Amino acid sequence: MSRLFPLGGLLRLRGMAEDRAAAELAGAHSRHDRAQTRAMQTEAMLRGTAMPDGVDLDSWRAVTASRIALGALLVEREDEVARALGEVDVRTQAWSHARRETRALERLAERHEETVRLEENRAEQLVLDEVAGRTSPPGLPGAGTDGATGAPTGAAARAQAGETP
Repeated sequence: MSRLFPLGGLLRLRGMAEDRAAAELAGAHSRHDRAQTRAMQTEAMLRGTAMPDGVDLDSWRAVTASRIALGALLVEREDEVARALGEVDVRTQAWSHARRETRALERLAERHEETVRLEENRAEQLVLDEVAGRTSPPGLPGAGTDGATGAPTGAAARAQAGETP
């Protein structure tokens, strides 16, 4: 390409912003997965604690306090999951916005490349047409004839037609 895309720097910046947004989205997904795992582990621990049969009052109180603490911890863990899911939503929107901005510039860059390619092809065709339209100088083989068809041109064509120079 003979001409650079004038918004190339902005396109690179938008690409970096999109990459950063994608990384932040991946981090948010990771935090959500960890929060969900912790909540499931806490829920499993809560389900695993059963009230023992035939225990004294102090043991019963200890098991009850443990279950209450695990229940409170489960509520906290579920709240962490909800916050992490909210962060995933925010990061997804940020990445989508960055992707749209980048894609718009990519389409402009593609159009620019196509325009430059067409201009180069047009210029090349003009040069080829000019070369094809030239006749050989007098005294060279093929002088006075069209190089492509061999038909007489210039003075040779007039002489053949019976005209005088």
